[in-house]
Amino acid sequence: MIQLAKAFSEIESRDTTHVAALDIGSNSFHLVVARIVAGSVQILFRVKQRVRLADGLDSEGNLAAEAIERGIEALQQLADSLRGFNPDSVRIVATYTLRKARNAHDFIRAARRVLPYPVEIIAGVEEARLIYQGVAHTTENAGKRLVIDIGGGSTEFIIGTGFKPELLRSLQMGCVSFTQRFFASGELKNKAFNKAITAARQEMEMIDKKYRQLGWDVCIGTSGTIKTIAGLAQEINSNLKPGTFTRSELQKMIEMCCKAEHINKLNINGLSEDRVPVFAAGLAILSACFDSLEIKEMEFSQAALREGVIYEMEERLQHQDIRERTAESLAIRYDVDTDHAKRVLHTTLQIYHQVAEDWDIKHDELHSLLGWAALLHEVGLQINSRGVQRHSGYILQNAELPGFNQEQQNLLASLVRFHRKKIKNAELTDFSLYKQEQILRLICILQLGVMLNIKRQDNFLPKISAKVKGNTLSLEFADGWLDETPLVKADLDLQADIMRACGLSLKFR
Repeated sequence: MIQLAKAFSEIESRDTTHVAALDIGSNSFHLVVARIVAGSVQILFRVKQRVRLADGLDSEGNLAAEAIERGIEALQQLADSLRGFNPDSVRIVATYTLRKARNAHDFIRAARRVLPYPVEIIAGVEEARLIYQGVAHTTENAGKRLVIDIGGGSTEFIIGTGFKPELLRSLQMGCVSFTQRFFASGELKNKAFNKAITAARQEMEMIDKKYRQLGWDVCIGTSGTIKTIAGLAQEINSNLKPGTFTRSELQKMIEMCCKAEHINKLNINGLSEDRVPVFAAGLAILSACFDSLEIKEMEFSQAALREGVIYEMEERLQHQDIRERTAESLAIRYDVDTDHAKRVLHTTLQIYHQVAEDWDIKHDELHSLLGWAALLHEVGLQINSRGVQRHSGYILQNAELPGFNQEQQNLLASLVRFHRKKIKNAELTDFSLYKQEQILRLICILQLGVMLNIKRQDNFLPKISAKVKGNTLSLEFADGWLDETPLVKADLDLQADIMRACGLSLKFR
């Protein structure tokens, strides 16, 4: 008789890590839960909630209270699937609608009451990069790929080879936003399709030539719109390779829509009820993509943004950080004095580690961003040495920074913007994930790291002892060192004035 109770008792268990990625999209919220074992990602389950968050954006860019409520209700339903996860094992990313919403902070604050994990608003190019990573990790490496993802509010276009994207763009056209513009009444007419296709092609005028010139070997589409179209194409043409379709099938679908005349009469076999309201808009956008980029054939990929987030989490667990490549690219482009950057980093983190816990800034993300700020604080020096902090802050605020979400990029830019001279509270960004008190403390630590290395010399500084009590930071140098360096002492006096203006006190001896 088989002893089930003893089954597998001789098999040694492997270490596994459970991770989750939640994509707060303009049309739907998607949750993917996976486990990482032996360096491999295994998807355990997926959950999808149709929310149509973009429907709640008004003409002035405000997200309606009803839309926020719909989103929070969806998050409450997803909360059970995330219960018990380590905070470092969950990543929540928000895309077009929250990028555009002027009151996005209202949504994020409400979300924090439902889920104990931060919501990251990611830039369009970062969304495109993560989408590509999802595809690259889950499809055969068939040479150069063109990847297109049609979302609720934006469409992403990426060309890449292997795991490396070469061209990344995000355009403001999506199946929810185009439904509002061209199919709001529900009528399905050739005139509406032609207007929508023309508008999409106009959006693509800024990228189509460059993409066609670079070229690709295979075209891959992701997300709900393209999944639906790929499935319907098989019904139209059974000779197609499964998961693929051409311009011919798209045109036949447009004809079927126009024959129905209204979405309420749209009865296409394989078209789900929840996809019907936005189907025509998505179909028009994809038709424009085929026309502008001269696409011959597209194949559907199940993987998209959330899978890209999962795979990048796996890479970060392996200590391969895309941010390092981003920082190195900036350092090369702006000819950063890397030796000096490392000196500033060493001093800044020497002080940070001694005070982080008592000053409530002991957090991996804050530590990381402070470090990158120290390394990149002089990127603006190439523009002009006068006001270098403003130039550096501007570059980091407006550059494309793969690996940093919108809030992280804002914090990085703010730290660098005030790495010297007076800290202007009125110019500090209003953050959702970080307290202003934390930001001011980080800025002051960075200012000290920069100021103490003003001579740009190795082995100039002695060991520095730092401690805090309340809002007072005390620095202690080797006996007699400050007396031997009167200019440093004078600079510390000026630094004390800067810190005093933002409610902090500096003592030194």
